[in-house]
Amino acid sequence: MGQYAQGIITILSLVNPFICGALFAQAASGKPMAAQVAAASRATLSIAAILSFAAIGGAYLLKTFGISLDAFQAAGGLVLAWMGFLMLRGNSSPTTDSGKSHSGASLTPLILFAASPGTITGVITLSIAHTGTELPVTVLVSVAVALAVTWLVMLIVSRSTGGKKQGLMHDVTSRFMGLIVLAMGMQFSLTGLKAFFAA
Repeated sequence: MGQYAQGIITILSLVNPFICGALFAQAASGKPMAAQVAAASRATLSIAAILSFAAIGGAYLLKTFGISLDAFQAAGGLVLAWMGFLMLRGNSSPTTDSGKSHSGASLTPLILFAASPGTITGVITLSIAHTGTELPVTVLVSVAVALAVTWLVMLIVSRSTGGKKQGLMHDVTSRFMGLIVLAMGMQFSLTGLKAFFAA
């Protein structure tokens, strides 16, 4: 049970359900509840697929290409920082006529934040540390529990904000969350670079 608790706490801290909730509320602003549930489920399943793949085959894949965890975290952090920069510029701001194509695009920052290089690195590290068999069961269960909590938090935060995030308030929130994602990406990248050069 200790490994399960460690895994759940670690993944929850890396995914950060509350920031995911704020990102989701910004992306799902003005949508009916059914559409919000569908969007939250779609985002959660995408994140689950990425993290499950990382748990099962991430270490092997990086080893195959000769990529260290530190280098992966540094490069992935730059990708996350770029997404935050686009949000900060307002490129992710919803428009009234973008329809379904925007719905998919607006979830991208959320998915990249939750399944960030830091989260993937953490999942791979836990998988290596916890795996006594071929299948990292403890890590997969931890991912499932953490994402179930995240899914619930996203819907609660989105429902509590309702349709308030419109106009100026929506833009301010979008840019603030973009700044957080940008800062997190830079932190992941710099941490990876520091560890890479220290090795």
